[in-house]
Amino acid sequence: MTQTKAITDAITTLTDVENRFGFVRIEDDQFFSEWCEELPNLTETEKENLDVLRRRYIYHRADGNLLEGTVMLLLVSPLLALAGFYDSPFRIKAEESVNLVVDDGEEVLRRRIDVLVLLSRLWVMVLESKKTTLSVFTALPQALAYLMANPNPNLPVYGMVTNGDDILFIKVVQEDTPQYNLSRVFAPFTSAKELYIVLQILKKFGQSILDFGF
Repeated sequence: MTQTKAITDAITTLTDVENRFGFVRIEDDQFFSEWCEELPNLTETEKENLDVLRRRYIYHRADGNLLEGTVMLLLVSPLLALAGFYDSPFRIKAEESVNLVVDDGEEVLRRRIDVLVLLSRLWVMVLESKKTTLSVFTALPQALAYLMANPNPNLPVYGMVTNGDDILFIKVVQEDTPQYNLSRVFAPFTSAKELYIVLQILKKFGQSILDFGF
């Protein structure tokens, strides 16, 4: 009999997600070079917009910890807009339901995710935001599980995990054995340059996705 569980209940650690899906981490710069090589330049206007975004975030963060909805409004949504993910040919869906069938169809994992960016039904980015009191790594197991729901497993998929203070990027390639690797952690709360690089990476992801075609 098929059992349905919440992803947040069934997968809480990297061991959980690696065992369930056979994930292997590939610690090779060539596997995930998109976050650190040949990043696009930013215009002065883009930098100025990022400076405003950062000042707003710091202003509200100074009053205490921020819940994930506030992080989405202050940081994630503006970054997606600046990176072009709200414009053609990308389409965005929020709070999308995700179903993952594992263990030969005997178990279904279900969860609604925070933001899902789509390109002609191609799942291209998942962002899982957490409260600012939690490490970005606490969201990593669930983010990897979400990325396994990519309807085009022959294409790479990217993710971004953030609690507002820190940002972590993920790349997943399924093929025969699901593989993943991580970027370094970026801390835009501590430096404007960190936020500049984050936008450069997002723009690079968008171009990489378009290069693969439909």
